[in-house]
Amino acid sequence: MTALPETTELVDPVPGAAAPHLPDQRGVDTVQLLTPEGDRVEHPDYSLDISDEELRALYRDLVLVRRWDAEATALQRQGELGIWASLLGQEAAQVGAGRALADTDTAFPTYREHGVAWTRGVDPLHVMSLFRGVDNGGWDPVATGFNLYTIVIGSQCLHATGYAMGVQRDGAEQAVLAFLGDGATSQGEVNEAMIWAASFAAPVVFFCQNNQYAISVPLERQSRVPLYQRAAGFGFPGVRVDGNDVLAVLAVTRAALQAAREGQGPTFIEAFTYRMGAHTTSDDPTRYRLASELEEWKLRDPIARVKAYLSRSGAAEPQFFDDVEAEADELAVRIRRGTVEMPDPAPTEMFDHVHAEQTPELAAQRAEFVAYRASFEEEQ
Repeated sequence: MTALPETTELVDPVPGAAAPHLPDQRGVDTVQLLTPEGDRVEHPDYSLDISDEELRALYRDLVLVRRWDAEATALQRQGELGIWASLLGQEAAQVGAGRALADTDTAFPTYREHGVAWTRGVDPLHVMSLFRGVDNGGWDPVATGFNLYTIVIGSQCLHATGYAMGVQRDGAEQAVLAFLGDGATSQGEVNEAMIWAASFAAPVVFFCQNNQYAISVPLERQSRVPLYQRAAGFGFPGVRVDGNDVLAVLAVTRAALQAAREGQGPTFIEAFTYRMGAHTTSDDPTRYRLASELEEWKLRDPIARVKAYLSRSGAAEPQFFDDVEAEADELAVRIRRGTVEMPDPAPTEMFDHVHAEQTPELAAQRAEFVAYRASFEEEQ
C-alpha cells in the first residue's frame, strides 16, 4: 500500500460550509440591559424594575454557582466524580432564567443546568451524587419544580411539552421552561416538541443556551440563520438575549413565562453565551477552538459586569463582596466534604427504582444478581 503524501487532506470538508457562509450572528438584535462594562441600558420591549437587594442576590447566586462548578471540576479531576459538565461562562443564562420561574412553574433541564438547580433550592450535593454515581438524582422534582437531569440530547423538550399540555388541560396557571443547547436544535425531538407546542399553544418556553459549540461543532455548521429565528417557522415568537447579562435574561424569560401562563403559547429564547470550559471533563476544547476566541469572551464575563455595576452605582460595599467570597469558600468546603463522604449504595439498589412496582422479571434478575455475588463469597 502506497503511503499518503504529507499534504493530503485527512479531514473531510463540510459540504456547503463555505457557500453561502453564515453571516456574522453577533450583529443580530440582542436584548441587553447590562453591558459588559457594567452600564445599565434600556430596551424598548423589556424593562426591569429591580432593587439593589435583588441585584446583590443575583450577584451572590452567580458567584456561588461558579464556585460550585469549579469545585466539582476539581473533584472530577481528582477521581471523585465520574464526569462533570461545566457551566463556566453560562452562569447568567441559568441564574437569570431560574430566577424568572414562579414557585408553581416547572423546569426541565439537560445535564448542565446546575445554576437553575441552585435557584430552585436543589442541594448541590444532590446533583453531585448523580455525577458520583451513587444515585439517579437525589432531589424531588415535584417539590422543587425542577425535573431530573436528562442525558439524551433533546428528549427533555418532549417531556416539557407533554407536561405543559397536561398543565393546560388541568386549567392551571403555570408555565414550563425547557432547557436545551444549540446542538440540540438539530435533534428531531426538539423540532417535534416545538411542532406540538405550537399546535396546542402549550404553556412552554424553550430556553436555548447557545454556547457556540455542540461539543466540537461550531454554530456556523449547525444553522444558516440565527437560532431564535427558527421559531417563526413553527409559528411562535423567538427572541435573542445576551446570555451573559443576568438582568436581560431575567426580564426576557419572565415575560415569556408570563405570556405562557396567560395562554399565549410558547416562546423560543436564544441566550447568546459562551462555554468557557470544556463540553464535559472528557473533552479537550483546545483541539477545536482558538485561545483568542476564549480571551474575547472573557471580556464579556457575566459576573464581572454585575460586580462593576454594583460597585459603580454604590449598591454594594466592598464588605459585601468579601462576604460573598467567604460564603463561596464555605460552600466549596461543604461540597468537597459531602461528596467524598457519600456512602456507596448497596449493589441491589439498581433494581429498586426501575419501575414504581417491581415486576416478576426484575425480581428474578435481582435474585440472580444476589446469588451471583454470593457465589464469590462461598468460594473464599
